[in-house]
Amino acid sequence: MTPHEPTFDVIVVGSGIAGLSFALETAEHCTVAVLAKQSLSETNTRYAQGGIAAVLDEDQDSVAKHVQDTLVAGAGLCRRDVVEMVVAGGPAAIQRLVDRGVDFDRNDEGDLALTREGGHQARRIAHHTDITGEAIERALLEKARAHPRIALYEYHQAVDLITRGRLAKGTGSGVPGGKGDRVLGVYVLDLKTTQVHAMAARVVCLATGGSGKVYLYTSNPDVATGDGVAMAWRAGARIANMEFFQFHPTCLFHPKAKNFLISEALRGEGGILRNRRGDAFMTRYHPLRDLAPRDIVTRAIDDEMKHSGEESVYLDMTHLPAEFLVERFPTIHARCLSLGIDLRTEPIPVVPAAHYQCGGVNVDLDGKTSLAGLLAIGEVSCTGLHGANRLASNSLLEAAVFAERAAKVAVKTVAESGRSEVLRVPDWDTGSAGNADEAVVVTQSWEEIRRLMWNYVGIVRTNRRLLRARRRLQMISQEVGEDYWRFLLTPDLVELRNITAVATLIVESAIARQESRGLHYSSDYPDTEDEHWKHDTITARSRST
Repeated sequence: MTPHEPTFDVIVVGSGIAGLSFALETAEHCTVAVLAKQSLSETNTRYAQGGIAAVLDEDQDSVAKHVQDTLVAGAGLCRRDVVEMVVAGGPAAIQRLVDRGVDFDRNDEGDLALTREGGHQARRIAHHTDITGEAIERALLEKARAHPRIALYEYHQAVDLITRGRLAKGTGSGVPGGKGDRVLGVYVLDLKTTQVHAMAARVVCLATGGSGKVYLYTSNPDVATGDGVAMAWRAGARIANMEFFQFHPTCLFHPKAKNFLISEALRGEGGILRNRRGDAFMTRYHPLRDLAPRDIVTRAIDDEMKHSGEESVYLDMTHLPAEFLVERFPTIHARCLSLGIDLRTEPIPVVPAAHYQCGGVNVDLDGKTSLAGLLAIGEVSCTGLHGANRLASNSLLEAAVFAERAAKVAVKTVAESGRSEVLRVPDWDTGSAGNADEAVVVTQSWEEIRRLMWNYVGIVRTNRRLLRARRRLQMISQEVGEDYWRFLLTPDLVELRNITAVATLIVESAIARQESRGLHYSSDYPDTEDEHWKHDTITARSRST
């Protein structure tokens, strides 16, 4: 095996708001490679409609109110120090985005036009019509492409982290993440050449987004397969709170609409959820009605659908001015209209769908993981901001704030490591692997995992269903492991390996938490038990606690 000399100080895996913001900050002092397994713009960030939360109108809002709303939504598991730090950093994070070219909507006075979403006491959501994420992605990519110390790699899929422990053990067997272990780089599959390359770096930052594709129905794009969590777990990093998976209450329900989100901002502007009879049912579930936290709204919709036997509920905007709806939500209006639904005159059929991973790679206030040389930011990480349930529009805020903090760590780490030292990592060893002869096997396992996760590990859970999911995942995991070593790597096989690992982490974490809290609701343990369960669920490959 021929060792490669490093080309970059830092490797970033992921090209959404977290990865690009981190890259732009870090590149002021270091050379940076950004890896994207599809096109650079194909990220969860791009599909974020609502906006980014921050205290921007001190006459009507305050840091204390935003902190309180976040803590309430988080159901007792937020880290207050993280919440206060992120919320306080919100205005500066928004300004950095503006400075990088993000064109947020403004009012007639030239101030940012703010909207409100569920769980928020005040209007504090900065947005660009109903395609905020796309506007952020576009602006950051333009800056990254122009930066002389940033190299962008599209269609380069991260396979595994390279660690000292892995190299010492050959195949990485034994106990990973032990004393003295650290990340040295990444093995990367070039999708155009089908070759796996070793890329060395002094710091690796995971910014891979979430894992919505582990579920049958999701608002996430196809790239959201939990790659960062799976790679970090295999390398021995600590993973936290994977049982808390947020289901967005309102995805468009239509046979020709794939993963199309109906933003919570519609309810923020006065939208009303109704069942088929026309009843505004949220009045029965929470004092905030349609602006209740997402976990409450999602379970309410699930309850209404189960009791009625209907396939969806409806979001009614028809009482609002037609001109306002078209101007405020042009993309959603156009998409619905293309499917024969005019939100100005008829309600929109909606259903819940897997949306946001609140758990992830356990990190500190600076995005540092339990594994030296490895950072994690954005949805892939578990910072303590979201607790057991994410407050709407806090995710882009978290990504922007932690990107800046993690960048400072990366720059310091590179400076202290001494660039004169040559990092050496071995080439990828294909061993005796051959071409896969039955692609149907990968497809079958993929579909089986997503369906069992939806049916057994969804919005409402039971011990019986969780144990059934565990047994089936154990069998699939063994089969996938055998195929991984038997066949040459393909993108589908890499992703299947990752969603198998993430599904297992979600199931094991859900089994471990014997209460209901936030996004984790168990019919067997319907009460919240602060005395025994007010703590994170921490998992690592070498241990589970």
